[in-house]
Amino acid sequence: MYGEAKKLHLIEEILKVENDEILSEVETLLANSKLRAIGRKDFNDFSGLLTNTEADEFEKIIKEGCETININDWK
Repeated sequence: MYGEAKKLHLIEEILKVENDEILSEVETLLANSKLRAIGRKDFNDFSGLLTNTEADEFEKIIKEGCETININDWK
């Protein structure tokens, strides 16, 4: 099922639900889905999210974790 058919199927299933807790969860799920943008992000959208200090710390953690070779890990 694609697009409109899938939506209609979901509506039919929701109409059958008699449990208020389940309906509340569906309502919450729909509300949360509106908060998140779905789709591709431009790399520039992430620019400025970290302070220079946070970026430096992040880079240090990556270097320490990725540039260390533990010979026993290959056994």
